[in-house]
Amino acid sequence: MRLTARQLNRGTLARQMLLRREPASVVEAVRRVVALQAQEPASPYLALWNRVEDLDPAAVDRAFRDGLIVKATLMRVTLHAVDATDYPAFHAAMQPTLRAARLNDRRFKRTGLTSSDADAMLPEVLDFADRPRTNAEAEAWLDERLGQTPRPGIWWAYRQYGPFVHAATGGPWAFGLRPSYIAARNHRWPGEPGEAIGRLALRYLEGFGPATVQDFGQFGMIYRSVARDAFRSLVADGSVVTLEGPNGTELFDVRDGLLTPEDAAATPRLLPMWDSILLAYADRSRVIPPDVRRLVIRSNGDVLPTLLVDGYVAGVWRPVDAGIEVTAFHPLADEAWDGLATEAGRLLGFLDSREPSVYRRYARWWIDLPSAEVRVLGR
Repeated sequence: MRLTARQLNRGTLARQMLLRREPASVVEAVRRVVALQAQEPASPYLALWNRVEDLDPAAVDRAFRDGLIVKATLMRVTLHAVDATDYPAFHAAMQPTLRAARLNDRRFKRTGLTSSDADAMLPEVLDFADRPRTNAEAEAWLDERLGQTPRPGIWWAYRQYGPFVHAATGGPWAFGLRPSYIAARNHRWPGEPGEAIGRLALRYLEGFGPATVQDFGQFGMIYRSVARDAFRSLVADGSVVTLEGPNGTELFDVRDGLLTPEDAAATPRLLPMWDSILLAYADRSRVIPPDVRRLVIRSNGDVLPTLLVDGYVAGVWRPVDAGIEVTAFHPLADEAWDGLATEAGRLLGFLDSREPSVYRRYARWWIDLPSAEVRVLGR
């Protein structure tokens, strides 16, 4: 059976809990969607608000505080929130990418240390980070430990390739813009590195499949040959099956993965910045129409808060004094505007108790946005 592009869209929305909000605990939801982009402190909360029925943000606070979900540098060398039980495999799977990105960077190389030096000292650094440490504290400790002039590139590399997670320090979204770090609990992956990449591949397909080798490579910033070998190994052991996608594309999916009818209804959504559904594929037309991709994924990598209409990106949103400003890239039906107005009202209620002006510092991207229509909704 050949899957259509619309079936892939609907299947992705279903697995990502975006066809409709579903009753689920915070940890269950994070596990189901595999990973939430977390560059901005608010984004995991807003991602869950879009997916979980009657989300209580205090439950997200508790999950971060208790270490049930953790925030760390992982896939694509960016911050993600993941189920703590997934962290050891994800971190081990991403080690080749994380190490190459940080230990080969000039900011580390100019410190004069080698990667072997860094690895040898890592156990001491983990002991030091047995409680939350700021960047300034960690850098000062390392400078004293090494008896050298300040070399901030050492801690910069450690905090991103090493098993360190962000410590929940409070604020409206559990984490502030000045992070603290702590050694991850139970971070050791018990198996071989190849088993870790297989685990990540399987979890990726559970949350984002069916998908191609290239899609998985994009999701993790993983070499295509490594991604291909991981999928082939999973096919060989019976965990994964192959399917045919649009234009005969080879797709992979978990065995007995549910496929969603292409006529399944998809209610409007107001997604946060960097929502994972927008970035987890090489072929982003699954959710982002090609003609609007450059409008929502900006030249420096910022991914704007988007609106989904009928399952596809149709514009962007931002909070303004009078409500939620919605910019549509093409004309929308009255029914779509009604649905977006309902979502905007709910979003304002969610933001009012936390940070009504969320994402305001990205306002520059709205200066030159084309639009078919702009409406302020929700008040």
